[in-house]
Order: sequence, then C-alpha cells, then structure tokens
Amino acid sequence: MSPTATALLGFAAWTLFLVMSLGVFRTSIAMTKGKKANTFSPSGEDLGGLGQRLTRAHANCYENLPVAGVILLYAIATGQTALTDPLAYAFIGARILQSATHVVSTSNMAVLIRFALFLVQIVILIVWLLKLFHHI
Repeated sequence: MSPTATALLGFAAWTLFLVMSLGVFRTSIAMTKGKKANTFSPSGEDLGGLGQRLTRAHANCYENLPVAGVILLYAIATGQTALTDPLAYAFIGARILQSATHVVSTSNMAVLIRFALFLVQIVILIVWLLKLFHHI
C-alpha cells in the first residue's frame, strides 16, 4: 500500500477511532449517571472537559476529511501518488497529533501546538493541490 493510501485509510480509521471513543464515553455516562442517550448535545457542550474535547476533535476530523480525502483519492485514481507519497506520513501524523493534543488539553500551549499541527496539514494539502494541478 502506498503512503498516500495509508494516509487516506489512516485518516478514516482515526476518525472512526474518535467516534468510537466518544460513543464509549457517552455510553459510560448514560450507564453510570443515568443521562438519557437522546439528550446528548451534538456539540458536546453538555459533557464538559474530556467529553467536549473528544467531541470537537472528532468533529474537526469529519470537517477536514472530505478535502483531504478528495485530494488523496484523486492522486490514487490518476496514478499520481508519487506527488503525494513524500508528505503522506507527515500529513497523517500531524492529524493524529493534532487530535490527540485537542483531547488532552485546551491550555494556551496546547491550543498553539494544535494550531501548528493543523497548519502543517493545510500547507501539505496546498502543496499537493498545486502539484496535482500542475500535472493536469
């Protein structure tokens, strides 16, 4: 499997991991604190702390997966993974570290680290787009 395909599947797997973690978190609250399953806020604001951070980390993944997914799928479909492979592991690594930082803390330093990791992903996506457009 190419690094590009690994990054694409890795992004999907990481998003799935976060939603499953959120599901376990919410289920544990429903079972231990009696909160009804249909009363959880989609934004996670009713969970506070870890639950809210996990909700936002998951949301950030599904908000960004379509753009990254299209770019990576385009590279795969057109046989141009040589353009995306060199930065594919850096991209997925930055995504996972960004989410993990989000879940762990919202301190000022954590937010700055999270933004830097997000910026790495955006720059990589722009580089990929420019390279792919150049080869049209």
